Parts: sequence; C-alpha cells; structure tokens
Amino acid sequence: MTKKIRLALLAGGASGEREVSLAGAAGFEEAIDREKYELCRYDPKTDLVKLAIEADFIDVAFILLHGTHGEDGTVQGYLDLLGIPYQGSGVLGSALAMDKNMAKILYRLHDLPVAAWEMAKAEDKTNPERLLETLQFPLVIKPIREGSSLGMSVAGNIDELQAGICLAYEHDSEVMVEQFISGREITVGVLGNKELTPLPLIEIIPGNEFVFFDYTAKYKEGASREICPAPVSDSIAQRAKEFAVDAHRALQLRGYSRTDMMLAPDGALYILETNTIPGMTPTSLLPQAAKEFGLNFTELIDRLLQLALE
Repeated sequence: MTKKIRLALLAGGASGEREVSLAGAAGFEEAIDREKYELCRYDPKTDLVKLAIEADFIDVAFILLHGTHGEDGTVQGYLDLLGIPYQGSGVLGSALAMDKNMAKILYRLHDLPVAAWEMAKAEDKTNPERLLETLQFPLVIKPIREGSSLGMSVAGNIDELQAGICLAYEHDSEVMVEQFISGREITVGVLGNKELTPLPLIEIIPGNEFVFFDYTAKYKEGASREICPAPVSDSIAQRAKEFAVDAHRALQLRGYSRTDMMLAPDGALYILETNTIPGMTPTSLLPQAAKEFGLNFTELIDRLLQLALE
C-alpha cells in the first residue's frame, strides 16, 4: 500500500477575509483525495506553535489564507523556515503581488497596460484636490494590501473621494487612488512552475445594484454572474492569456495565480491585480476555469500540490 502524503491545510487566520478562508477550507476538505492525502488542519491564528512542533511529520502544506498574514509572504516565510513545501508563490512573489502599488510598478516595467494611479497622502483625508491634477473622476480608492475589495470604493465627486480615502486608511497605512476603467471585468488563471498554462477566461458580471465587484458582489449568492469561457473574440482571449502569463512572471510567482483585468469598450485590456491565493471553493473563479479546462476540483487541488512538491 502506497504511503499517504501528509498534508497540512492552513485556513482561518486573522485577516478580514477569515470567513472566506474557512468557507474555502470546508470545500477543500470535501474534495481532497483521502486515498492519497492524510489531512490535518491548522489555523494560523492559534496553531503556529503546534505547526512548528509537528513540522517534521508534514510532507506538504496547502495555504488557504487570504489577505494579510496569509497572502503577503509572512506565512510562506514561516513555512520556509520550517522546511515545509507549499503550493503557490514564495515570500517575494507573495509580497509583491499583495502590494498593489509595487505590482503596478512591475506591470508597467514589463509593458503591461494599467490604469493611471497616485498614492494618497495622509493630508488627502481632509484636502484631496491635489489628486485631481493628474486624475479625473470617477476614481477607485483602495488600500494597497487588502483583498476581496475590503476598504475599496468608487468616487464620482470630491466628497466621495475624501470619504473613500478615509475608509481605505481604516484598512491600511497606504492607499492608492486609481483611474476608474469602465468596461467588462475579465479574470484569467495560470497554472504551472516553469511551464505556464493559461486557463479559459471568465467574465464577471456584478448585479445592477453594484458599482463594482465588491465584497458583497463576490460572496453573496446570486449577486453576480460568471461566464466561462468569457464571450470575447479569439484575439482578445489570446491577448488576455498572454497578459496573465506576463503578469505572473513579472511578479516572480509560481504554482498558480489569477489576474483580473478590465476590457474597455474600445477593446483595450488593463491589468487590475494578480491574486496569488485565489478563492478555492468548488464554485470560485479559478476552479471554474480549471473545470472548463478539464480539471475537476479534486484534480486541481492535486495538481497544485504536485507543483508544490516539485
């Protein structure tokens, strides 16, 4: 009988996306191949010491954490110290992708199209007019190190801009103000280490009551529609896949990623951000794209763990 692979599932954590992580873990536990993996759960909010004590008995870890202290390289560094391989990107790639400002700088250095942006200053909470010297309404305001659109807003006038900056500063010490791009939201998954495979495109259509794909639109059942494969031309699909692969490489990622983009009415694509630990419920975006590609949820998890063990 083949010895089972001892798998540590890290889920929960202390970020604002704790509940999203726990929901993903429930689906993960149902899908994992129990004939192949011996599973043990760890919550980094309470179990870091336990994880260190048991590290020698763990073959591989699956990080199912989102946001700070999970997706930003901190847990990845801890696992590196313990000598436990894990799925997805390492410390550098995780930290770069989590920092939306650094990510956009790297996208631009690699000739990837991004919307114009400025970093806010503390004084902009009371007097944000200077931002309008280089940007114009509508504007997107976001904390640079949050996920799931937490603390994010869209401003159409100076009062909304001021309120949005104040809200974003409640979530992070650094805030980005970005030119709003109207159009269709597209997301593209990528799988692989050295050899990268882009997955089929998904179009995300939030309900009419949502200005953008915010936290509620993401997680409330029926709030948004997702179409896979996205109904776009072959040329746009090919360009989006190339951008997703280029973004993955620009940020020094590995294993997998999911890059979100806006498709403007004129056909131009703009990179929004890249997720290094995309949502992992069976109906999340990356698993949907993998299913269209030919990998069911159990097979996707297995593929990611095999990439980790490489």
